[in-house]
Amino acid sequence: MSTHKPLVLSGMQPTNTLHLGNYLGALKNWVRMQEEMPCLFCVVDMHAITADAGYGKPEELARATREVAAAYIAGGVDVSRTPIFNQGQVPEHAELSWIFNCVARLGWMDRMTQFKEKSGKHKERSSVGLYTYPVLMAADILVYKATHVPVGEDQKQHLELARDIAGKFNNDYNAPDFFPQPEPVITGTGTRVMSLRDGTKKMSKSDESDASRINLTDTAEAIADKIRRAKTDPHPLPGSKDELKERPEAENLLNIYAALADQDRDAVIAEFAGQQFSGFKNKLADLTVAKLEPMAKEMRRLLADPAEIDRILKAGAHKARAIATPIIDDVKKKVGFIA
Repeated sequence: MSTHKPLVLSGMQPTNTLHLGNYLGALKNWVRMQEEMPCLFCVVDMHAITADAGYGKPEELARATREVAAAYIAGGVDVSRTPIFNQGQVPEHAELSWIFNCVARLGWMDRMTQFKEKSGKHKERSSVGLYTYPVLMAADILVYKATHVPVGEDQKQHLELARDIAGKFNNDYNAPDFFPQPEPVITGTGTRVMSLRDGTKKMSKSDESDASRINLTDTAEAIADKIRRAKTDPHPLPGSKDELKERPEAENLLNIYAALADQDRDAVIAEFAGQQFSGFKNKLADLTVAKLEPMAKEMRRLLADPAEIDRILKAGAHKARAIATPIIDDVKKKVGFIA
């Protein structure tokens, strides 16, 4: 039986602007989870430099890091009890990552599908950091002995790797239950928010079309305009979930409405069954503006004072290090490093 106290760890990359999918798939659930158990939320700036979007752009990385932190706060993370910080201020992440690089096996890494997707046809041009990204993710989690990790479907494989690394370390150093086996927390309806221009593709920060996503910094006018111009099909709204199978755009908009309204999707389908998209989009636009515009305003207020955001991140890093330092000290002793 595990002796580890419950602790949540999660984070987002500061590359490009956060969008509705980040809010519904992660941030909204983080706010709920901080009521249920202790949480740590980081801005993963070390991960951001594994790819071109973050590497070699120091001013942009710093700006984006503050913007993500502002989104956490504006979205409802209570920094008085839930530390937020950026990875780069907690060196224990990097220290444990190196040790885990020596625990993990090449065969494990070769099975990581996200590297194949992100590197494409030119993997020899990708950074070593992109290849070992999942090892750093394991260190992010286990340097705090976190027990619960909110993840989307695309990150489940990385969490499985973290569990494998934890198990191998525990076995290799004869330390049963030293590291926990972190559990994935798969969230509900809003986990996969799809593009407003193509219901078969996930809403993405890197999509060339800004109309494909609702940014958390968008104005009320921009939000409403994007919802009203979202791609749909020529048929009325479906009357049952079975009718959604070949209608990805309809399914996406209904999912967004259900997640924002905190309603069961079947209830939303029943409410709008047989109606035209035009009327439904107006109601969805009003709902989305009501939920996101206050957050956007608060983000703009916070970003007007970057020194205050930096203070919050530094304070969060201090609290995070208070947890991580004794754990990394124990790891070093087990490995045989002389202090």
